Amino acid sequence: MRNLVLFIALAAAALGQVANFDELFRLAGTKSPEATAALAKAMPADAVKKGTAWLAKGPDFVFAIETAITPKLVVDDGQESAMTRGDGNFWYTTMRLGTGRTHNFNYLIGGAPFGGRTDVIAYGPMSYERSGIPKGVLSGKMQHSSKIYEGMVADYWTYVPAQYDASKPVAVMFWTDGEVLMPRLEPSRAQVVFDNLTHDKKIPVIIHVLVSPGKIGARALRSVQYDTVTDTFAKYVLDEILAEVGKKYNLRKDGYSRAIAGDSSGGICAFNSAWWKPEEFSRVLSRIGSFTSIQWKPGQLDGGNVIPFAVRKQEKRNIRVWMQDGSGDLENEHGSWPAQNINLANSLKMKGYDFHFTWGNGTHSRNGGHAELAEEMIWLWRDYDPGKTTQVFEQDPAEKMKPPFRVKALNREQ
Repeated sequence: MRNLVLFIALAAAALGQVANFDELFRLAGTKSPEATAALAKAMPADAVKKGTAWLAKGPDFVFAIETAITPKLVVDDGQESAMTRGDGNFWYTTMRLGTGRTHNFNYLIGGAPFGGRTDVIAYGPMSYERSGIPKGVLSGKMQHSSKIYEGMVADYWTYVPAQYDASKPVAVMFWTDGEVLMPRLEPSRAQVVFDNLTHDKKIPVIIHVLVSPGKIGARALRSVQYDTVTDTFAKYVLDEILAEVGKKYNLRKDGYSRAIAGDSSGGICAFNSAWWKPEEFSRVLSRIGSFTSIQWKPGQLDGGNVIPFAVRKQEKRNIRVWMQDGSGDLENEHGSWPAQNINLANSLKMKGYDFHFTWGNGTHSRNGGHAELAEEMIWLWRDYDPGKTTQVFEQDPAEKMKPPFRVKALNREQ
């Protein structure tokens, strides 16, 4: 049985019986003969040969590789670590890395790069199960047939915290690509985070509505729904999904108590919904947002690429926004994801929005958002008062004192 305290690089591999991570990490630190055998058993052999194997729990990491030539581990394009040679050509090392973010690694073998992975998650403490914490309930899959998107059917689920009391209306958070949050552990650990934060009273009691993109027959409508810069999706959420969920649960109906979240095209969708309907959605979580021209139809329909400029030139909306992106995000015919996220962050700053922007070296991966989920939730819902229905969101004075985001170096030879 796979030990659930381990986050394995190749999570689908059948690992058999392994020591728990704490013991593996301790053994690796002792550099004892037992370490090689234990690590070799815990890590998929193919990943070890390819230089992509790793194990982690919080800040503690173990890396291993099989090579006849002495390797050097490089983490996040700079931090280096020598390796310990075990039996034969098996090499390993331990490192402690920052949590609540992702890391990249590769090896130098004979001076040449080899193997490695990007977007390796270092979960924070709120992403791990704790004894005595009551668990919420994930519903079974439900389906909604839309009238706004005529003929479209979408799957959805609800996650209801243990503290929910039907006699009291509660806050609600809508998640695009909701199927990603269904597993309790990998990849997001979102349900664990929700339970821990709710128990610790770091967020209010929130019912989470997890909705997948819809389909008309075999035709997927994800981009049509998420990347189109109109108020149609916001109406769909309000008039159809939340109206349906509200028949079963006692949901708050004020925008102050609603948040909307998403990654990639779901990220622009979340922001776009609040942009069109700020009185209905006051809290936005946008991760690796696709603020690009995906649904741009010249002369007919704006693309997401206009949003940073619309923010600068239009009246300020009363919304709170957390953004996340990384320098390795996409560059393609639709635009530059890193440049557009920086552009939007600077636009929000310029107009005095209550916003936060985390920036790392990640790619177009959800892992960066999963890693910092606890921090995102605490920040978005900070100072929430169930006795209120409105709040004017102001930019943090410390943020006002900071300069705009700037690109200081390019990742190429000068």
